[in-house]
Amino acid sequence: MKYLKSSLFVCFLVTVLASAQNKEITLDAIWNGTFRTQGIQSLHSMNNGKQYAVLNNEKGSTTIDVYDYKTLSKVETLVSSSDMESISNFSNYTFSKDESKIILATAVEPIFRRSTLGVFYVYDIKSKTLVKIADQKIQEPTLSPDGTKVAYGLNNNLYIKDFENNQTTQITFDGEKNKIINGITDWVYEEEFSFVRAFEWNADGTYLAFIRFDETEVPEFSMDMYGTALYPEQSVFKYPKAGEANAIVSLHMYDLKSKKIKDVEVSKAYSDFYIPRIKWTNSPDVLSAQYINRHQNELDLWLINANDMTANLVLEEKDKAYIDVTDNLTFLKDNSFIWTSEKDGYNHIYHYSKEGKLINQVTKGPWEVTTYYGFDEKNNTVFYQSVENGSINRDVYAIKINGKDKKRLTQKEGTNSADFSTDFTYFINTYSSATTAPEYTLHTAKDGKLVKVIKDNSALENTLEAYDLPKKEFSTIAVNGNDLNMWMIKPTDFDATKTYPLFMFQYSGPGSQSVSNTWNGANDYWYYFLAQKGYIVACVDARGTGFKGADFKKVTQNELGKYEVEDQIDAAKQLGSRAYIDAERIGIWGWSYGGFMSSNALFKGNDVFKMAIAVAPVTSWRFYDTIYTERYMTTPQENASGYDDNSPINHVDKLKGDFLLIHGSGDDNVHVQNSFRMIEALIQANKQFEWMIYPDNNHGIYGGNTRLHLYTKMTNFIDRTLGDKIEANN
Repeated sequence: MKYLKSSLFVCFLVTVLASAQNKEITLDAIWNGTFRTQGIQSLHSMNNGKQYAVLNNEKGSTTIDVYDYKTLSKVETLVSSSDMESISNFSNYTFSKDESKIILATAVEPIFRRSTLGVFYVYDIKSKTLVKIADQKIQEPTLSPDGTKVAYGLNNNLYIKDFENNQTTQITFDGEKNKIINGITDWVYEEEFSFVRAFEWNADGTYLAFIRFDETEVPEFSMDMYGTALYPEQSVFKYPKAGEANAIVSLHMYDLKSKKIKDVEVSKAYSDFYIPRIKWTNSPDVLSAQYINRHQNELDLWLINANDMTANLVLEEKDKAYIDVTDNLTFLKDNSFIWTSEKDGYNHIYHYSKEGKLINQVTKGPWEVTTYYGFDEKNNTVFYQSVENGSINRDVYAIKINGKDKKRLTQKEGTNSADFSTDFTYFINTYSSATTAPEYTLHTAKDGKLVKVIKDNSALENTLEAYDLPKKEFSTIAVNGNDLNMWMIKPTDFDATKTYPLFMFQYSGPGSQSVSNTWNGANDYWYYFLAQKGYIVACVDARGTGFKGADFKKVTQNELGKYEVEDQIDAAKQLGSRAYIDAERIGIWGWSYGGFMSSNALFKGNDVFKMAIAVAPVTSWRFYDTIYTERYMTTPQENASGYDDNSPINHVDKLKGDFLLIHGSGDDNVHVQNSFRMIEALIQANKQFEWMIYPDNNHGIYGGNTRLHLYTKMTNFIDRTLGDKIEANN
């Protein structure tokens, strides 16, 4: 009897443990934060190189806390919203260069992807006083290097507030909505050159350089925003579609002493150009500016003297396809500079004299530098991240500026990303892989030695132990003469004697990467959820994607949607020939560029793909913006066939399978016009399909239950079109 009770208990325990490890993923769990990772918010390395600051939120108050690198213990709380009457909390902070003052952001609201409006305050660390910058919501407040002034944008004009006399000076006066913008980028610069603040203080705070945008001749785009009122509101903004007029840009300097604006003129005649970056050198009198032609295959670096306004061309770079604009330009103490370029076929680091003469190529090899971290003047050392350990991995390296003594500072295979202390004594490494949740560790910069673990996600990993998650298997697949990176997720009870439907994901945009050895995003949990239901999910990075050299990336030039689609179709054919995959049940999906791709794959590969889902797709490159589209396609006037031959809107007659088209009506990026025009083309071709519009949603389609609804709809569509034999198979 006693033995029987023990046996029953053991059986009960085994059953409980087995069930505990077989918890199923649900769509609710994916979108309610169950699998959310913990991180470090708004990390700032202090000037002393020994401490760092982070933003913390606890018990309803916001604090900026300072920690010691060596001990990781908290040194002090610099600012706490609980000590302030004016603000209850703040969402972000920015130090002045001398760290005497801090800008605190409150009531921030988005405009477009990167731009925001907010109410901002300046906190004086020494006096512990708080000053509101302006009564209105403003853009991009930026402190002068000594913290005595702040410049900001308001209603398309620039202002400077002086804290010493509490006076605010308006420095431009011609700003007007949808006409003139001073110091803040227009829509297309913000989206495609990835910056909003188009003004910069010089080293001693005597000049403010800024870019002026005249978008008077840029065509307007309008969207109805339906909201909850009886009548919708119309959102009207300037949006230059491919081949249309861009804003006319000009460069200026405001002299704080004379209170006059100087206009920058360069000696080279540009008929149509962009100014994607400005940056002051270490000399307070010398500004650098990058000018690039409309085709974006000729980039010039100019140095402009603020005293006599002379401009010297110090670097010219040309490419048969295009040149990527980066934030890597770094001026050293002698005003020599570090630059990154793909000119030898891979992205590498170069060192130039202040006159623009090449001193040496710092990094070399058939691999890409993916991030440039900075230069340690004291030890003549450059720090960077690269894919030298495989294109799906990232490691942190140190190398002397002469290109010698290279050291790999991170050892764990996966994705490593560094945040260095100001004096390059330490770095905080963020590491993750497909099997390890993000962990944050402190290392010495000279050798990468581990000092301490700062934070990990062991709690999440413990939560995930209750789930029988499938594995993400990395491999390559030989397609059209290239070994393409691929991952595949199979059901945990995978049986090679059975057949499974295949659901493919890709993004495929130029220079992008979807196959990487990093921790799960929300989509990964969705793929695990689908595998749990009996699907095999796979992702292939085709030609045109990044981190495998310039030739591999730029092969799609002038023909977006040709080679990438061919690779997805051929990869699907190969996978469909495997005994465990049902070639009659292959689907594909993607978002944005990926939606463009999945639509093309279904139409052009109608004998391969049974279904496709396209979310917020470009359906014709004629509908998309100048900077992105023309970088890869030139203009429609020059390359009409490139635009039309591979745009899915022109291939709707080939549709045979099941198609789900999804878009947000408030998408300022890929306009819902793309889907509406596709819908009309499908209707006129008498093709049946399904579609869903999310009212007022932008390109991200999120908020409240929106993501849960979206993924539920897509899951139901997949089950209905690919999952008809799953129950029988099981």
